[in-house]
Amino acid sequence: MSKLSYEEKIEIYKKRKAGETLKTLQSKYGITKHNIQYLVWLIDKHGFDILRTTKNKEYPKQFKEDAINRVLIDNEPIQAVAIDIGLLSDGMLHNWIKKYKENGYNIVERKRGRPTMAKVIKQNKNETKDEKIKRLEEENLYLKAELEYSKKLRAVVQARKNQQQKKK
Repeated sequence: MSKLSYEEKIEIYKKRKAGETLKTLQSKYGITKHNIQYLVWLIDKHGFDILRTTKNKEYPKQFKEDAINRVLIDNEPIQAVAIDIGLLSDGMLHNWIKKYKENGYNIVERKRGRPTMAKVIKQNKNETKDEKIKRLEEENLYLKAELEYSKKLRAVVQARKNQQQKKK
């Protein structure tokens, strides 16, 4: 449902409440009947304000765990729980449960962004002086080779440009 704008979602809701069929809405907006029905149920429960959310909303670990427990322990339907807690898609809850089972019934927060350099720095701190010298020499050789390669490449490109200019 994320490919629909806020206005389109409201339009779908109003048309469905006015009696338009799921099939016509599906063909007009290019989304599944299930997603249309879910959207209607969600707005019925929470109102139009539920649609005004920022894109990548993050949910706390405890929130996810409570939702998963309602499905797995209390045997509540996934759709009912997803609508009750206000998820924009019941697929999110499906994914949470799948990852929960894959991780040995543990909630694992997904790490975002680039990894820190702490691991590399730790390795460098534990180096002996000889290991550090060897590592720096290897790095130096690599950089020299890279520099030579770029010089030769630049020369080849320049030669081709000169040849093309002579032909004109």
